[in-house]
Amino acid sequence: MTITEISIFFPLAQGASGGGGFGQFLPIILLFVGMWFLIIAPQRKRQKAHDKMLSELQTGDEIVTSGGVYGTITNVKEDRFVVRIADNTKIELGKGFVANKVAPAEA
Repeated sequence: MTITEISIFFPLAQGASGGGGFGQFLPIILLFVGMWFLIIAPQRKRQKAHDKMLSELQTGDEIVTSGGVYGTITNVKEDRFVVRIADNTKIELGKGFVANKVAPAEA
């Protein structure tokens, strides 16, 4: 089989030139920029809001855990909260497992 016969079956082999370097990477760059604005940036914004909420929690705040357990913070430690979930029932909960602060119900 000769080179011309190969180029008929594989036309990309004959047109392999050294030019167009940036043009080849443009779709990859556009894909990364699109992922940044659609996925990464909103996730970072939510994470910053969650970190701010965790830093503002104090004793007496009502919370819900990521497992769905409601409770009231009785003590704030460096890396965890002591949460009362029922009468005479307290648990220690890692700060990362607090999902939300429950807004107090208006009577």
